[in-house]
Amino acid sequence: MKAMYRPPFLQPNCALGFLQIWISATTLLFGVAQAVSAAESGQKKGRPNVLFIFADDQSYKTVGCYPESFPWVKTPALDRLAAGGVRFHAAYLGAWCMPSRASILTGRHPHGIESMRMASPYPASAYDPKECPFWPAEMRRQGYHTAQIGKWHTGIDSGWGRDWDHQIVWNRPLHPENAGAYYDRQLVAIDGQERWVDGYPADNYSQWAEEYIRGKNRNAEQPWFLWLCYGSIHGPSIPAERHRGRYAEAPVPRPADLFPPRPGKPAYLDRMQAWMRGDNGEVFAGASGESFGDVSRKMKQTFEGFVRQMNECVPAIDEGVERLMRALKETGQLDNTLILYSADQGFGMGEHGFRTKLGPYDATLRSPLIVSMPGLAKAGSVCEVPVNAPDIVATILAQSGVQVPWSVHGRDLSPLFKDPKAAWPHPCVYEFSGDQYGKPAREVVEETPEKAEYHRVPWYSAVVQGGWKLIHYWKPGVGDELYDLKNDPEELRNQIAEPAQAQRIEALRAALKADLQRTDGVRWENSAATIQ
Repeated sequence: MKAMYRPPFLQPNCALGFLQIWISATTLLFGVAQAVSAAESGQKKGRPNVLFIFADDQSYKTVGCYPESFPWVKTPALDRLAAGGVRFHAAYLGAWCMPSRASILTGRHPHGIESMRMASPYPASAYDPKECPFWPAEMRRQGYHTAQIGKWHTGIDSGWGRDWDHQIVWNRPLHPENAGAYYDRQLVAIDGQERWVDGYPADNYSQWAEEYIRGKNRNAEQPWFLWLCYGSIHGPSIPAERHRGRYAEAPVPRPADLFPPRPGKPAYLDRMQAWMRGDNGEVFAGASGESFGDVSRKMKQTFEGFVRQMNECVPAIDEGVERLMRALKETGQLDNTLILYSADQGFGMGEHGFRTKLGPYDATLRSPLIVSMPGLAKAGSVCEVPVNAPDIVATILAQSGVQVPWSVHGRDLSPLFKDPKAAWPHPCVYEFSGDQYGKPAREVVEETPEKAEYHRVPWYSAVVQGGWKLIHYWKPGVGDELYDLKNDPEELRNQIAEPAQAQRIEALRAALKADLQRTDGVRWENSAATIQ
């Protein structure tokens, strides 16, 4: 009689084979379960997700992990983010909202951005997407799911369906009548459909971003990029009700040059004076460069009250960051998400007489920058290398493996994540050309430099390298500035006329000229001959 066939794992003395197959099957099923879980949460082991959190008008002095912040400032979530990654000492992303965002979306300095322009009434703006493409569209074409949530100030065309798969946007240029509603009821477009939304905007943005991270409104099979644009802490800087008065008794020291005289500094600073003396030694807010949120004509705001009020707007963002970090962790995406936190620019809180942005100084322009992803950098690192907006773009593109068909002006910062103290030979250049971009900006500098001024601030290009900053003004007669940022971080002593600095000045001017030429600023180089 023919013996009945038995599979190998049921044959005598094959218990070990049975065990091996059982383990293999179990491992396979577990692996499938993990894959399903990963797909549901959006976790990818290949290209990283990218979360770019972008605040508005936020000085580095309002973030607790920065040693220059007020000692009473509390930002626990941002501090934890920095403790797990690398904190950059200085980021110079732009002089005001629109050019900063234009540089972030293109990876180019304003002088290399074509077709971008202001269009009245303020804050309306426009651009031609064929002449001025944005790199999120390339991320989208190359496999990423892209989203933008929050404030928009870069043309009435917000790019939904071209740059963004998902968008919940407060489009200031499209609706000037609602453009001042930083802390009020907002008209937003959700994937192209407009609706009015109540509630505190920063909280709304955090909720929508958390929902996106947890899988809503996106394809779980794709890595994702989310640009979350808070409107806080832009004027009128109204804190959430739960945070009002948090710093009511906090001591606020006054900057050394809150009032003139300011020896050695340009005369235009006296025209920017935004503070006035009151009785009994009090200081009150005067006029500023802000079109919205200037409450100085409606009520008397003290200097101390103003500083406290701006800082009281930060906790809502900090709580939002905490929510997003929790969502990333609970969905298993934290280990594979590149997180960047920064702001479009800083904001003067009395330094050099300012109560606005625009100025070339750290106090008016410098932003915080924190970069974090497990394994990306030594936890708690601090990098002294100064960074500009195109650098951030170059880094995101490098980390995501996305290539764009145009030249990006920035440099990939990835080598600094592993070694924040590594030698970095590149200068950091940033600029201010008012409301002009591309060819029109270059023509002003070349042909009518006496017109190179915007909101009473002369146009400039600045270079930071080796702990020193050189500021070159394009308007004739203003005079350049040189600062030792390590020993004079508040930029009080202009050393441009000191003979001992002649060699340093020459080297910084050469670096500025070279970088302008490198970044398609060839026509600017014609006027760079004025840098003597």
